[in-house]
Amino acid sequence: MPNINELKLAKELIKFPSITPVDAGAIGFLAKQLKMLGFDCKILEFKDKNKISKPIKNLYARLGKKSPNLCYAGHTDVVPPGNIKDWTVNPFKPTIKNSHLIGRGANDMKSSIACFVSAVEKFIKKRKKFNGSISFLITGDEEALAINGTKKVVDYLKRRREKIDFCIVGEPTNPNRLGEMIKIGRRGSISGTIIITGSQGHVAYPHLSNNPINTLVKICKRLNDQKLDNGNKNFQPSNLEITSIDVDNKAANVIPAIAIAQFNVRFNNLHTSSSLKKKISSIVKNLSKKNRCKFKINFHVNGESFLTKPNKTIYMARNIIKKITKITPVFSTTGGTSDARFIKKIAPCLEFGLVNKTMHKVDECVSLKDLKNLTKIYQNILEDYFR
Repeated sequence: MPNINELKLAKELIKFPSITPVDAGAIGFLAKQLKMLGFDCKILEFKDKNKISKPIKNLYARLGKKSPNLCYAGHTDVVPPGNIKDWTVNPFKPTIKNSHLIGRGANDMKSSIACFVSAVEKFIKKRKKFNGSISFLITGDEEALAINGTKKVVDYLKRRREKIDFCIVGEPTNPNRLGEMIKIGRRGSISGTIIITGSQGHVAYPHLSNNPINTLVKICKRLNDQKLDNGNKNFQPSNLEITSIDVDNKAANVIPAIAIAQFNVRFNNLHTSSSLKKKISSIVKNLSKKNRCKFKINFHVNGESFLTKPNKTIYMARNIIKKITKITPVFSTTGGTSDARFIKKIAPCLEFGLVNKTMHKVDECVSLKDLKNLTKIYQNILEDYFR
C-alpha cells in the first residue's frame, strides 16, 4: 500500500489544468490513486441531451461492500485563473511560499480531496478490516452549470440502489481559520430574466411610443423593495438582487422596443422556488399590464434550500474539529450553493473543508499546517464513525 502524503497529492492534482468543463486527466489520475488503495472505481461520463453542457467525467469509488457507507464528495474542476500575469506563480505549477501552497484549486478544492485520500490511507493501514464502506463521489462539473456532474451521479446511484449513509462534502467552509464553520444546509438559488416589450419611436414624440425601460425600472424597484422575510434561527433573510439591466440601444434619440433585466434570489426554507416564481411573476405581470407592455420571464432553479438536522455524526465531527483546532465550529447555512443540494436527496451531509479566503482569487493558497490538520480531522472522523 502506498504512502499518500496530502501535500504531494495536492500538488499533483493542481498540476492538471482542469478548468470546467475540461478534465485534463484529473479524474483518471485520482482513480489510479484510489485503485492502489483497493477502491473499486467507476469513471462515469455524462452528456447533456440538449447539448447545453459538454460531456463531463465523474468518479464514484468505493472500498468495501458493507453498510454503513461513509462518502466523501468533492470536485476536481476549477475556475479560470484570470490574467496569469497577476499571479506570483504559474497557477498550474504549485509552489510553496511562506508556508502556503499556491495554485489554482489549492483552496477550492483539490487540497481537501488530497487530505481525505491521505486520511483514508492512514485509516485503512490501522484498520485493515472495518465494519462498513468508504466511498468517493467526485465530479468535474461543480464550478459551472452542474448539469452533467453530481446531479447525474446521484441519479445513477439511485438507479443502482447504492446507499450512502452519510456524506462529507469537502468544500472550503471556514472564513478565516480552520475549525470555524460546518455547513449543515444551504440557501436555495433561483435566477431569472425579465423581458419587457414596448414600442420603438423617436424621443421627440414619446406619446407615439411606449418606453419599456420605464416599466422595467418600476418592476426592478418593486422587486428590490419587496421584503421576502426576516430569516429564522437557521437561515439569514432571503435576498433578491438585480444583476443586470440591458437595453442594447446605441442611439440616444431612439426609444427602444425591448428592455431586459436579470436577477438572482438566494432564499431560505421559508420559500420554495415555486412560491417565488409565483410572487415574482405576479409583480411583473401587474406592472406590465398597468403600463401596457408585454412581458416574458425565464426562470432557472439552481437549487432548493435545505437543512440537515444536526445528528450524532455531525456532533461527533464538531467535537473532533474542536479537539484538533481548539475552535468550536458554528453550524451555518451561509454562502452560495454547493453539490450538497443534490446529495441531500440520498443522504444526510455536512460540509467541512479548508479556509475559503482565497478561493477563486489570484494566488489561491492553503496553509501547510491546515493541510495536516484537515487530514487529521478526516482521519479521526473515519476512526470514530467506524468505531
